[in-house]
Amino acid sequence: MALVKIHEMDDTDKFFVGTCTHVNDTPKCLSRHEIDFAAKKRICWLQGLYSKGVRTKVAYINNEPVGFMHLIPIEICPWGPIGKDLLVIPCLVVLSKARKRGIGKKLIAYAEEETLRQGLKGLVTIGYYHSHWFMPAAFFEKCGFKVVKRKNDEAILWKVYDRRVTEPKLLTPNYNFRENKVKITIDLFWNTFCPTSYIEAQRVREVAEEFGDKILLNEYCADERHILLRYQIDRGIFINGKEIWYGHEAPKEGIRNAIYEALKN
Repeated sequence: MALVKIHEMDDTDKFFVGTCTHVNDTPKCLSRHEIDFAAKKRICWLQGLYSKGVRTKVAYINNEPVGFMHLIPIEICPWGPIGKDLLVIPCLVVLSKARKRGIGKKLIAYAEEETLRQGLKGLVTIGYYHSHWFMPAAFFEKCGFKVVKRKNDEAILWKVYDRRVTEPKLLTPNYNFRENKVKITIDLFWNTFCPTSYIEAQRVREVAEEFGDKILLNEYCADERHILLRYQIDRGIFINGKEIWYGHEAPKEGIRNAIYEALKN
């Protein structure tokens, strides 16, 4: 019988947690250097906020890591939503080979315990009603979460332990392009928590350097609370006001081509 254990992230878990779901990505998608560097930054960010209530739980089956969950107080979560006195689950991952063994539910149970331990009023997450594996809303509903607000395929779901809590809100992007008559403007929104965001931010910087003084690069890091609250964008690339989006890490060629198109116009 498989033995399932869940514990607080320690040094032996850093690679697994840091590389997130990119553990098995091929070099065609990401370089080893990109993955490793983003992983180190992510782990440093998580550990640096431990005293403020950030936690990571890691699930094992027979001494092999198969899943993890992050918990971040809503007041410092760069992922959203916006609110107070809640603990956010921004990411819960169980590898496909270990699914349907109740691991996700066990992680949720730990999240509930941690919420109460920190004296917070509820547990909240953002789930999705789509076919992709990431943060499925249906799973959280099965775990007893209730929908607070839904917008298209995205929804805030929560469990409340104190009814005096105020409902959280989805991020509402507040971006206005400011044209530069001389240079192509890149507005880069990124955060350290998500390796995908961190990696594509570095790619944007490197591609922008190729164009020298033709580019004006503005960076907005959602790690900084006032930046997140002002713009309410945790991740995004805008080139002369037009967003480029891939879901995964924006490829350098895609960034480069978008700049060439902007130069034509």
